[in-house]
Amino acid sequence: MKWTEFLQNLLAAGIARGTPLLFAALGEMLAELSGVLNLGLEGIMLASAMTGVAAAHLAGSAWVGLLAAVVVGALFGVLHAFLTVTLRCDQVVTGLSLVFLGTGISSVGGAPLVGLRQAAPHFAQLPIPGLCDLPFLGPVLFSHPWPVYLGFAAVPLVYFFLAHTRAGLNLRAAGETPAAAAAMGIPVARVRYLYVTLGAAGSGLAGATLSLAVTPGWVDGLTAGQGWIAIGLVIVGGWRPLPAALGAWLFGAIHRLTLDLQGTAIPFFQDPNTGFFLNMLPYLAAVAVLVAASLGRRSGTAPSTLGRPFVPGTTR
Repeated sequence: MKWTEFLQNLLAAGIARGTPLLFAALGEMLAELSGVLNLGLEGIMLASAMTGVAAAHLAGSAWVGLLAAVVVGALFGVLHAFLTVTLRCDQVVTGLSLVFLGTGISSVGGAPLVGLRQAAPHFAQLPIPGLCDLPFLGPVLFSHPWPVYLGFAAVPLVYFFLAHTRAGLNLRAAGETPAAAAAMGIPVARVRYLYVTLGAAGSGLAGATLSLAVTPGWVDGLTAGQGWIAIGLVIVGGWRPLPAALGAWLFGAIHRLTLDLQGTAIPFFQDPNTGFFLNMLPYLAAVAVLVAASLGRRSGTAPSTLGRPFVPGTTR
């Protein structure tokens, strides 16, 4: 295989594999900018991925599976918002509880789904006529299932929303200065409910993309820690859409690289022990980037009230 073809396949697979991380990270970004931390992404993605496969199998439509997964994600978001915004529970504890809840639901509900990889409908490749024939860039950017194209569109849309709309400014105000926002007539609790729910729905979309487009089918623990990686991408990206998206695609490329290296004719990479180490590389890279970001750049900072409940009538 030529190196250009190797790189082309690597980048194309990296974009596809990074798209679920992209959706989860953008959703978590909206929730955190409103002032609510949601650590439950791993559980939400698992439950949504399982639901997507189940609904697609029962209805015979991948679109139904996608919609069901997004609804399940949104329901998790409503639960998290109720506990953290209305009851003012600890956001870290509540998020971890969602991880356990979603993991348990997916394990129990997904047991009958194992082995449906071929039977369950899923999203096939959708090459864009004309563009997919471009040298190198065609296969890399324009030969994907449609959720990947949605990921391309989501990044500029979220950026524009946050930077150039009144609703985006209200969202930031609810996370930075909720007392001042409330004094200006912004319904802080309602804003937080909305974006925590939308953020969790983004994780639901991430789970559906994973189980219906990227790796069609269901196996227990399908996400393999990607929910936690998505949370890290929000931090590394400085709560900005484009850096988070680039981090998601980079993680996807590194994840694919470990598989491609094991498929080469080089004996070193064919050793099983080397394979175990290579499988760790994407997560080691994520940890290294997160540490470097925490020690270096300060261009992006967390919302000042992130993780703290807002009590109306106070300055908190």
